[in-house]
Amino acid sequence: MMWSNFFMQEEDRRRAAVGRRRAQEQQNLGLTPEREGKIKLALLLATVGATLAVLSVGTEFWVELNTYKTNGSAVCEAAHMGLWKVCVKRLWQADVPAGRDTCGPAELPGEANCTYFKFFTTGENACIFQRTTKKEVNLAAAVIAVLSLTAMALGCLCVIMVLSKGAEFLLRLGAVCFGLSGLLLFVSLEVFRHSVRALLQGASPETPPAPRLTYEYSWSLGCGVSAGLILLLGGICFLLLTLPSWSWGSLCPKRGDPTT
Repeated sequence: MMWSNFFMQEEDRRRAAVGRRRAQEQQNLGLTPEREGKIKLALLLATVGATLAVLSVGTEFWVELNTYKTNGSAVCEAAHMGLWKVCVKRLWQADVPAGRDTCGPAELPGEANCTYFKFFTTGENACIFQRTTKKEVNLAAAVIAVLSLTAMALGCLCVIMVLSKGAEFLLRLGAVCFGLSGLLLFVSLEVFRHSVRALLQGASPETPPAPRLTYEYSWSLGCGVSAGLILLLGGICFLLLTLPSWSWGSLCPKRGDPTT
């Protein structure tokens, strides 16, 4: 009787050890509900940034170019442009706010003539208000923006694989992709800003002289700035989630009793 009880206790201990080992293996292979929730929250933040980035890159309200109003004319001209096309509009001066010296804003109703930039196809520069674009700078801004969207898509794919397949090693790669996407978007914005300055300085010497212009950045560029910040923040959040639990304890140590 004593030996039978001994063997039964040994069998129970062995089964308990096997159960604990299997539970530990499942925990290592899968995501805990708490960790999965944190990853989903970070993915939601990155999705907001991705939506703003696509909206910014796909629209043409990065900058508005406004001519000055002239006396004796019922219409004036304004333009707005982005990475891919430019729209020149003829606006009624009666619709322009009374305290504004320049034509605009470009959202006012008027006759619009929108054309895609030809330096993506034939390599020709565009002429806007008798000023010529510098196609190398515009091309660089567009290519960098596309690379930013590509890195963003790869980051989303990595995080989806983490949530669906439990491949946690892809979480660090996703963090790098989101951070790189935000940085590339900021670089694209800066290059575009240089392209606007180059356009304003590229007045044609032909007669009649080029009209005076003012410029103001519009909502598409604001969406790009917000998207870059949110993507960087999302990348940092994913990177923090890759840190082991012991590193959080070292970053936030518990306060002990004051020594005397």
